[in-house]
Amino acid sequence: MNNNIPLRPLQKLCALCGLNKLFLHPQPEGGLKKPLTLHDFLLLAMDTVVSGIRSTGNLHLGNYFGAVVNFLKMQKENNCFFFIADYHSLTTHPKPDDLHSNIKQILAEYLACGIDPDVATVFIQSDVPEVTELYLLLNMNAYVGELERTTSFKEQIRKQPDNINAGLLTYPILMAADIIIHKANKVPVGKDQEQHLEMTRRFARRFNTLYEVNYFPEPDAYNFGKQLLKIPGLDGTGKMGKSEGNGIFLADSPQEIRKKVMKAVTDTGPQKPGEKPSEPVKNLFTIMDVVSDPSTVKYFTEKHASCEIRYGDMKKQLAEDIIKVTDPIRERILQILADRKYLARVVSEGAEKARASASKTIREVREIIGYRPF
Repeated sequence: MNNNIPLRPLQKLCALCGLNKLFLHPQPEGGLKKPLTLHDFLLLAMDTVVSGIRSTGNLHLGNYFGAVVNFLKMQKENNCFFFIADYHSLTTHPKPDDLHSNIKQILAEYLACGIDPDVATVFIQSDVPEVTELYLLLNMNAYVGELERTTSFKEQIRKQPDNINAGLLTYPILMAADIIIHKANKVPVGKDQEQHLEMTRRFARRFNTLYEVNYFPEPDAYNFGKQLLKIPGLDGTGKMGKSEGNGIFLADSPQEIRKKVMKAVTDTGPQKPGEKPSEPVKNLFTIMDVVSDPSTVKYFTEKHASCEIRYGDMKKQLAEDIIKVTDPIRERILQILADRKYLARVVSEGAEKARASASKTIREVREIIGYRPF
């Protein structure tokens, strides 16, 4: 589907002009035709995109450049559902006070980055109880063997051997329910989530086959046809993560960022001209490629190639360039956290919109399965 037409601004304009009830569409079982608003019509012309983030820790540079920047583009061209996955976070048994504060923090950070609740549907997973019903129904058609074989489950067994709970095993089923309850066509996923998305497609296909319907679409990965950007951590190994202790968070103060970057792992320096950077140094150049001016990257690349590089100077420059990106976001986070009425409105309106979509799916799924009113 071609989504190059900027439908969202048109949708807002039509709403302001009061243009609706322009179309009619039939209801199930031969019911009366219901007015179809222009808002509804425009949504039907868009693909539906669903994405969530666990309410654990803060958003870091990897989340921002690897995901959120794409979300800002997606929300203009699609019918987007962005949610805080607080049910998923329960697998680590957070304390009640921490659970609430984490949800609030991640929501504020989403909004501070530019996610627009007047354009996209922004909501908290636990505010949509319909998702747990679909989760239950999908469980009946999922099998222990296929769940035990998932890479993520094996990884969690390694990471937390004393807390191998059923939520970890059925994580892919809850993720599938999150996605298909809104009948998503596209899901922005990183490489570590590709297997889960394939399982979502499998569960959707299995439901359709079992009940001989063509109800749930099988969602595709969505990244604008590009390889997703991966931001490495500061410890010299792997990608930046919330729990790895190697991240720069959007909420970090300038002082915290300078301290973290100056402690970043490097090496003793190149030993001969033209030598390729080691993995830790390459990681710093990767971050610099994203946040710094090309002339800055060129300068330090040439200094490394000529064995004249001073890592202290490079780190100082990198820290300042990161701060230029994150500090406006950090200030906006603080403003949003201080505005309780605004946050309450976003959560309430997001829940209403998400439940409208989810409750329609649950009604139809129950009927397909065979639940009937007496």
